[in-house]
Amino acid sequence: MAKSTSKAKLNQELASFLRNPRINEVFAERKKDVSYDEFLSNKMLIIAAIRAGVPYSLFSLIQQQAPFSEDDWADFLDISTKSLHRYKTSDDFYFKAIHSEKIIEMAEVTQVGMDVFGSMDKLKLWLHTPNFALGKLKPLELLKDSYGKELVISELTRINHGILV
Repeated sequence: MAKSTSKAKLNQELASFLRNPRINEVFAERKKDVSYDEFLSNKMLIIAAIRAGVPYSLFSLIQQQAPFSEDDWADFLDISTKSLHRYKTSDDFYFKAIHSEKIIEMAEVTQVGMDVFGSMDKLKLWLHTPNFALGKLKPLELLKDSYGKELVISELTRINHGILV
């Protein structure tokens, strides 16, 4: 799938989700459609999305553009791949807040990683390579919890600014 087509589908699905009454109960101040990139930089909108629960349809598009395997996603969300498959077949499934938060965190990691490396292949290689600055762990190993995710984002930011440890 082409990058622009993928972003267009993400923007369309996000707009649909943000018009949903589930999210408007939590975040009534939203006045216009926002792009996926704008969404990931708006913490209040992210909070509203987490509380409303990310729909499987939006997760599926995020999953397609992220550098993570289905097993990685199951590990991040602390659910089985069998459950992920079951959610896929369920009409109108929304993830719980705890899972929604992790989905959005991984979307943020993907966005920052793509900004730094500009290529999914380079990002995947970096995620799977032990990193001295991260205690010789693979960045992927740190993404299971939010503190590890923050370490990974911080390291990506340092790389982007040319600060190599």
